[in-house]
Amino acid sequence: MARDYYGTLGVAKNASDQEIKRAYRKLARELHPDVNPSEDAQRQFGEVTTAYEVLSDPQKRKIVDLGGDPMENGASGGGARDPFAGFGGLGDIMDAFFGAATGGGGGRGRGPRSRVQPGSDALIRLGLTLEECATGVDKEITVDTAVLCDQCRGAGSAEGATTQTCDTCGGQGEIQSVQRSFLGQVVTARPCPVCRGFGEVITNPCRQCGGDGRVRARRDVTAKIPPGVGDGMRIRLSGQGEVGPGGGPAGDLYVEVDEEPHEVFLRQGHDLHCNLRVPMTTAALGATIPMETLIDGEHEIEIEPGTQPGTEVVLTGKGMPRLRSSGRVDGRGDLHVHIDVVVPTKLDEGQQELLRELAQRRGEESALSGNGSKHGGLFSKLRAKSHR
Repeated sequence: MARDYYGTLGVAKNASDQEIKRAYRKLARELHPDVNPSEDAQRQFGEVTTAYEVLSDPQKRKIVDLGGDPMENGASGGGARDPFAGFGGLGDIMDAFFGAATGGGGGRGRGPRSRVQPGSDALIRLGLTLEECATGVDKEITVDTAVLCDQCRGAGSAEGATTQTCDTCGGQGEIQSVQRSFLGQVVTARPCPVCRGFGEVITNPCRQCGGDGRVRARRDVTAKIPPGVGDGMRIRLSGQGEVGPGGGPAGDLYVEVDEEPHEVFLRQGHDLHCNLRVPMTTAALGATIPMETLIDGEHEIEIEPGTQPGTEVVLTGKGMPRLRSSGRVDGRGDLHVHIDVVVPTKLDEGQQELLRELAQRRGEESALSGNGSKHGGLFSKLRAKSHR
């Protein structure tokens, strides 16, 4: 009596090949010896494997539909059957336990891929002055990226043209090859070289984009630079990158800041540093000196009497804005003013006389006299002390 192979898999006699495969995979996952080691499960696993082998073969299935049994008359070799014989190879084994790559229980491979793919990100470097980094600025930049084809609007085909199923892969988007190994039949798949994995062929491609759905073009973009950016920082412009194949969504455009050196101010993080040259008389007597800051315009610097070279005056909150990762500005750094006392290199006779008088009043005239003066020079006094 012929066996009920349809009943073994739990499918109807008019079940499609995909329905038979799905039913087999479900039972194989439940009955495989590695999952269910009982003897009854092993017996059932062999039966469903045999049923799948019969019903997945068009000639054997035709015998079953005519009321016969293709596994009789020694078709099975009369011996114990290999429980893995129903699998097409290692690919079927992995599919049975982990599901097909498509997740839908269809074919063994991934199936055709969509022509519409997301675009890549783009990067451009933008030179900014220190003032622009401090205050923020809107910059018009020109970028060269892939944009949507204005002829086919991303479809890739000429107006009125249609697509047809690829004859090479039958619309699957991939070509499968079978090789025998010690594990059985190993099925490998590669993208179809004719349709490039899409499963369809454009009969009349767009002449402007060649079927890609996008073309390269230059365009102007406004980059909003926030206050406080620094060298190497990147500003993301969402959706301003490369348009994807098939008119897919564009990636992002990253603008990398290239901060230019400043002739007066040196930036260190959020702080600014600068040198302020003052005459020695100003350093000695003290004064209020106006100074131009980077952001706030003119600011008065208090030079205390007796200020020494290298003295640092800190102006709190006069540095660079502190830009947080959230894009908000949280306060500002400081401005460090380094005092550089300028000593004159040339004096006329009147100025020299005034300095000598000052030195005499301060008791420093010995430092001005030479080694041969009646008071003795500074170096002669030092030598005298060393001989005592």
